[in-house]
Amino acid sequence: MSVAVLHCTCPDAATADRIAAALVDERLAACVQQLPGVRSTYRWEGRVEQADEILLLIKTAKNRIPAVIARVQAMHPYDVPELLAIDASDGAPTYLDWVTAQSRPDA
Repeated sequence: MSVAVLHCTCPDAATADRIAAALVDERLAACVQQLPGVRSTYRWEGRVEQADEILLLIKTAKNRIPAVIARVQAMHPYDVPELLAIDASDGAPTYLDWVTAQSRPDA
């Protein structure tokens, strides 16, 4: 039961929907949640910027992380999209099993 949650911010709902649907459809993720209303403050090209974004919480098997990252990078409009993998070291065993099963390429 080796599961991770990846964080990824998107500039708008259309981008978030497209990435979420592709990841689940292609079995790269079991579930992708979208949290609107995220306000990001960051430094980019020497200036402090702010942007309203949508945060994706991507649940996947840990062995699928490289494929998830590659797919998101191919679809994302940002030059440097946020892609942070956080280990889900514990949780409900049935949920962790479900995430692992749903993000298998051969299922």
